[in-house]
Amino acid sequence: MKIGNRLRAAMKWILLGVAGFMLLSALAVLLLRWVNPPTSAVMLGQHIAALWQDDAPRTLHHEWVDWSLIPPPVALAVIAAEDQRFPQHAGFDMVELRNAWSAFQNGRRLRGASTISQQTAKNLFLWSGRDYLRKGLEAWFTVLIEALWPKQRILEVYLNIAQFGPDTYGVGAASWRYLDRPIFALGNREAALLAAVLPNPHRYRLDPPSASVQRRAERIRGQMRQLGGTAYLERL
Repeated sequence: MKIGNRLRAAMKWILLGVAGFMLLSALAVLLLRWVNPPTSAVMLGQHIAALWQDDAPRTLHHEWVDWSLIPPPVALAVIAAEDQRFPQHAGFDMVELRNAWSAFQNGRRLRGASTISQQTAKNLFLWSGRDYLRKGLEAWFTVLIEALWPKQRILEVYLNIAQFGPDTYGVGAASWRYLDRPIFALGNREAALLAAVLPNPHRYRLDPPSASVQRRAERIRGQMRQLGGTAYLERL
């Protein structure tokens, strides 16, 4: 077989592999529009890493809470803290991206501008890291979930898989573990405390909340009021 034929055959298989991945990933995302994911790639990855490092397995705190049982202040607090244009954008907040790039050009550190949709894609399907392959896959899965899920479903999944502390994922488990009460009993103050540790629960802790976390929670409560309260969720 000539080299040209080998290259054409290799390209054919590569293209078939890419097409197969795109189709299977789209079907998986479509299925998860109705089926609640029992875990996430981040949860699995951290659990496997813990098993690799420790002799005894660590307890994973996670429970699924349906959208109908999540208090509106909890959903609003996370939007206020993480992605205030969540109802309007199509997965990528171009305003925040331009602001981050402008700040970088002016000599500041390049900050993240990930949306709730991007964080959902990363946490649910991918691994931690900043390599180009992961960022490319994150963009692909973000496009898929924005195309195939309503905004309410994206936020519901994010609230159930986001990390709120060591081995603690989702607002249901975080409410019990750190606030000692069920999720439906949370008001504005508790909701803002939960949102205050996102997206870095290793830096911001809820056990107990530091002065910086409490100040951050107070700012989030102010932003919740500026958004117009829970009526803002009607835009989803």
